[in-house]
Amino acid sequence: MVDTSRIDEFHAHVYYDKGTRQGAGRLREAISGRFEVEIGSWHDEPVGPHPQAMYLVSFGADQFQQLVPWLMLNRDRLTILVHAQTDESSYRDHTDFAMWLGQALDLRLESFEGVKS
Repeated sequence: MVDTSRIDEFHAHVYYDKGTRQGAGRLREAISGRFEVEIGSWHDEPVGPHPQAMYLVSFGADQFQQLVPWLMLNRDRLTILVHAQTDESSYRDHTDFAMWLGQALDLRLESFEGVKS
């Protein structure tokens, strides 16, 4: 068993495309106005393991109970990957320690160091 004390924070990756970018922007504004989070830059092209455009929302474990249910109800059909940020590995954080809100996407797992495609 992995001890939950190993969770440093959580990440939510909000995915969008040209047709949903405006809705992703509304969600971004709503999140920043309601929760204690750090919101990363817009990535309009795939980056790292992420197969499409996205932005990152970083938040502490104390925000999980409020933020994740709120995202479930207010994601407006956007796909969101929520994962723990641990001292294990980025690969496990994005796979074994993750959950999807909406349609699960195929991550580009070969982007993780030491992982073969």
